[in-house]
Amino acid sequence: MTTPVYILSGFLGSGKTTLLQHMIQEWKALGKTPAVIMNEIGDVNLDGMMVDQDVAMAELLSGCICCSIRADLSMELYNLMETEKPDVIIIEASGVANPIEILDAVTETSLYNRMELKNLITVVDAAHLWELYQEQKGKTYRLMQEQIRCASVLILNKSDRVDTETITQLEGILRGWNAYAPIHTTVRCEVPSTLYTDLSSVVDAKQTLDRNKSTSSASEHQHDHSEHDHTHDHAEHMHGSHSHVMAYTHYFEHPINSEDFENVIRSLPTEVYRAKGILTFNDTASRFLFQYAYREMDFMKITPQKEVPDVAVFIGEHFDKRQIKEQLLALEEQAAKLS
Repeated sequence: MTTPVYILSGFLGSGKTTLLQHMIQEWKALGKTPAVIMNEIGDVNLDGMMVDQDVAMAELLSGCICCSIRADLSMELYNLMETEKPDVIIIEASGVANPIEILDAVTETSLYNRMELKNLITVVDAAHLWELYQEQKGKTYRLMQEQIRCASVLILNKSDRVDTETITQLEGILRGWNAYAPIHTTVRCEVPSTLYTDLSSVVDAKQTLDRNKSTSSASEHQHDHSEHDHTHDHAEHMHGSHSHVMAYTHYFEHPINSEDFENVIRSLPTEVYRAKGILTFNDTASRFLFQYAYREMDFMKITPQKEVPDVAVFIGEHFDKRQIKEQLLALEEQAAKLS
């Protein structure tokens, strides 16, 4: 069983905690057990007080996940998995966090526990983005760009605080910074619950991918323009085979050939800029920790102190998750035939 992980990103006041509450309520209604990791720069977790008391929650205070307490995030994820056995985990990052660093910590933990990043959701305050865009300078503006660029889902929230013409321009700005993530324009983060309640795609990403492709022709020209909440999923239709997933985690069921695996790694697209994992090969007796960065790979013999799965994690932007999955499955099938 692979536990899905959601990262909620966005500046202070954008509506992350409101979205978190929606997610928790929906999951509980479905009989699921959520757990939350909440990060605050200060010493008191005020947002955490708004979460139901029966929800398991870990607090990371007095620091940003992407800085001094990044190692603590990996430990908290591990502890939650071991003690609470949640069906789903949500990480609400501080407003000044860079999602790439959080993503790295999540995938690091996935080497030792069966978890996978489901979505990196960035919530954007419409009025705040418009104000920053007019100035186009400063660290806040650059960080917001980064949070938007890294997202697999974008929520343009508090749309009732700007006029319709500005919303149209803001949606264009978001699409310019992130060509792939679906954009949901909302009030109070009211998005379709299927955005986070459909957990099946974690187990079988190809099934969801095929479903997106089969529905694209029917919905390509349909737009929902309700008074305050309208969703633009053009990228989801147009780029179904080029899914913006940020990270892909593959758990191996069988040992594979080391040379064949190296060939797959050498052929990775440039959009994949990092990979890592723990592997068992059928042509050597040892287990290996592998690292890949800047088109270079490295393998190191290891002896794990506990039972850990064979797993590989790929990190990048706008890469084709399905292609990598199919290549790795082919390696396993080939190895199984020879065994």
